[in-house]
Amino acid sequence: MDRRALAQAGRLAQEAFVRDSVLADPLAEAVLERALRLGVRDWALAAGAVYQNVWNALTGRPGGHGVRDYDLAYCDVADLSWEAEDAVIRRAATLFHDLARPVEVRNQARVHLWFEQKYGEARAPVTSIEAALLGYAAPAHMVAVRMDADGELEVLAPNGMQDMFEMVIRPGRAAACTPDFMAKAARMQAQWPELRVETGL
Repeated sequence: MDRRALAQAGRLAQEAFVRDSVLADPLAEAVLERALRLGVRDWALAAGAVYQNVWNALTGRPGGHGVRDYDLAYCDVADLSWEAEDAVIRRAATLFHDLARPVEVRNQARVHLWFEQKYGEARAPVTSIEAALLGYAAPAHMVAVRMDADGELEVLAPNGMQDMFEMVIRPGRAAACTPDFMAKAARMQAQWPELRVETGL
């Protein structure tokens, strides 16, 4: 099935393709399996480890091609302190120390505390990983996966998966279309020339 057909396919077919694409990357699989031991509840593997591996599968590239790091997002609203997040980050450093690429761990419930100062855009607090995904810069980025205790992958895609399968990068909101966004899009287009970059919403 080609990417245009997948973009219009039913949710079950899309989710199956996402699961197979992510598990084709041995590092992504290792992160998912070990994340169960991290001690956080609402978590997911997000960002490039998901959508870039889907692009790899769509274009015949090997799993892991172009994936620079692995974003492990979690959402803990019970403790928004930096100390609590740092404790999780330190546990992750031990858990993933032998992997060939970095694993970045962040509490999405804290993002609103620092995002505006760093990026110039105010963010509302979120209380779940799915809500956090809706704040990502592009619709194609708003897909994540997590593994349950039985080793089954759940796909989270609160905004659907059409852009990811059509290989379109466009800002999800006007404020997201920044020079950094365009520079990142250009870097990705160099890795996946099939990618289409659009600046309109």
